[in-house]
Amino acid sequence: MSLAARKIRLIMGLRRAGVTDSAVLNALERIPREAFVLPHFHDQAYEDQALPIAQGQTISQPQIVAMMTEALRVTKSHKVLEIGTGSGYQTAVLSKLARRVYTIERWKTLLDEAEGRFKHLRIHNVTSKCADGSKGWKEQAPFDRIIVTAAAAEMPQTLVEQLAVDGIMVLPLGAERGEQVLERVTKLADGSLKRETLADVRFVPLVAGALPEEERRALGKVGHG
Repeated sequence: MSLAARKIRLIMGLRRAGVTDSAVLNALERIPREAFVLPHFHDQAYEDQALPIAQGQTISQPQIVAMMTEALRVTKSHKVLEIGTGSGYQTAVLSKLARRVYTIERWKTLLDEAEGRFKHLRIHNVTSKCADGSKGWKEQAPFDRIIVTAAAAEMPQTLVEQLAVDGIMVLPLGAERGEQVLERVTKLADGSLKRETLADVRFVPLVAGALPEEERRALGKVGHG
């Protein structure tokens, strides 16, 4: 089966799984997931499963990407903050829906690779940096939407502060080896939060601190390439 046929099968499967937002499905259809996975996983790019990338991280399964993106309710007027660029796949999907995407990654090697993919795919509305994602991006706040692609042990107050009034944040919450849930948080006019639990999930933990290339080498950690 060709990659194009596998993509169509995946999109149909997402519809059956309850993803109904046509803009989200169209964004997923327009982004070549095979460009974001390691070469020897190309034939699995359109299977609905997470796949390993460098630095012990993963590219989320398409159903999770679709679910989180749909829950975020992004429109073309929105400025979005993404915590955890990873391969850049979720970033690329968001770029088709939002006015501007700001994305933060703690692994410089992962960020460099993701930036190369954005350039190759001619994605021009993404701004990225290597930094501690748990601190958000104060200089660009407030954000209409925030998405966190790693699990925080508790609600990250710094990110809540950077969320605009009526803004939405979607994030997994829970311990690394315990139960994790996907939540949608809406910031109300009085500063309080409306919290909704969407699903049980499993994500890598949100780790504080950036890890530039020189620190990575000092720790003796080598990526998959």
